[in-house]
Amino acid sequence: MGQQVVAIVGRPNVGKSTLFNRLVERRQAIEDRVAGVTRDRVYGKVEWSGQEFTVIDTGGLTFLEGSLDQQVQKQVQLAVEEADLIVFVVDAVEGDNPLDLEVASYLRRQEKKVILVANKIDPGKEIWDVYSFFKLGMGEPLPVSATHGLGVGDLLDKIKEDLPAVEREESLEGVIRVALAGRPNAGKSMLVNQMARQERSIVNEMPGTTRDNVDVQLKFNEKNLMLVDTAGIRKKSKVKAPVEYYSVIRSLRAVERSDVVLMLIDATEEITEQDKRIAGYIYDAGKAIILTVNKWDLLKGKSPDPEAFKRKIRQDLSFLTFAPVVFVSALTGLRVNRLPGKIIEVEQEYRKRIDTAVLNDLLQDAMLVNPPPSHKGQRVKFYYATQPETSPPGFVFFVNNPDLVHFSYVRYLENRLREAFGFTGVPVRIKLKPSD
Repeated sequence: MGQQVVAIVGRPNVGKSTLFNRLVERRQAIEDRVAGVTRDRVYGKVEWSGQEFTVIDTGGLTFLEGSLDQQVQKQVQLAVEEADLIVFVVDAVEGDNPLDLEVASYLRRQEKKVILVANKIDPGKEIWDVYSFFKLGMGEPLPVSATHGLGVGDLLDKIKEDLPAVEREESLEGVIRVALAGRPNAGKSMLVNQMARQERSIVNEMPGTTRDNVDVQLKFNEKNLMLVDTAGIRKKSKVKAPVEYYSVIRSLRAVERSDVVLMLIDATEEITEQDKRIAGYIYDAGKAIILTVNKWDLLKGKSPDPEAFKRKIRQDLSFLTFAPVVFVSALTGLRVNRLPGKIIEVEQEYRKRIDTAVLNDLLQDAMLVNPPPSHKGQRVKFYYATQPETSPPGFVFFVNNPDLVHFSYVRYLENRLREAFGFTGVPVRIKLKPSD
């Protein structure tokens, strides 16, 4: 089941980004923060009352002529198409604005559920002109102050209530779900087709729960793989967005549904900020990942050096040093036959569980080799460790005071876990808890 998407829409300067930041900050903090995971404030994950959804910030709509304004409008249109719910933000201080009417008219044509939000409510002045916004035809506006947090809880409750129900996918026992993610034109669809042709054992094709996706099942070494291609989502829209960062939106649902992600990188281009954003999302989602460098055949005349290219990837995507790198050509089939075996390998690592006794032996050995440093005269004591989770593997280390443990020592423990147990292609989550 793909994660649901909420788009924040409105004219400029009504506080959309402030509201976005407020919503995203309400999710639980990521416990394993990694330097180098590039972000811009375009999308984020929100958790509220046991439900998770993705929220998208969009540019201000002006409906003016001109390349920049038209580009913003195309970006917003693409975000609205991919959204399950729209949050339409207006300025309660300024009151109704003719541009709000244009935005409302545009949104009505999209036939999506809309929540009207009147932002910038002053906590000390609760009286505001609610009636001026009824002319928008979007119902009664919900008052909030994104800056102060006033009414944001009510908005989140309303979002949870209004998000359309999603059909649960049929449980496919023993099937490894593989999403293909990457920038437009990286070769996702061609790679799906090449893998299906090479295996020549397609079980069936079934429409995915994500709009316009087609999931292709194939078998390799008695293992069932389901390839989830996101390229079909673009077919629904005739909009050709000039800015690529909204390709993230197309990948969100497929990544959430997957066990393993093939992150496609175009060998003929430099790794871009968009590549980093997509890779960062995959990492945050906790999925197994294979960095798949496509179009390798196009570098034949340039004497490509795989090891040099791999070093460059490790440098640009430093938070994914654990991910294997495979060089392929979806066009010619070069090394594509290696992917199914690699998928099965990282999926097994994804579900790997370490015996508690073995894990604690490793902890004791790690502390003997490199004792945890003291902090401001206080000694750090590690007591024991467990692995309560797999997919991805999650470890809990019980200590006397988690605040005393420097992140570099947590990284050291992760490296020891990887040296001892592998976890190739898999993010490892480490949480520190105080011992009772």
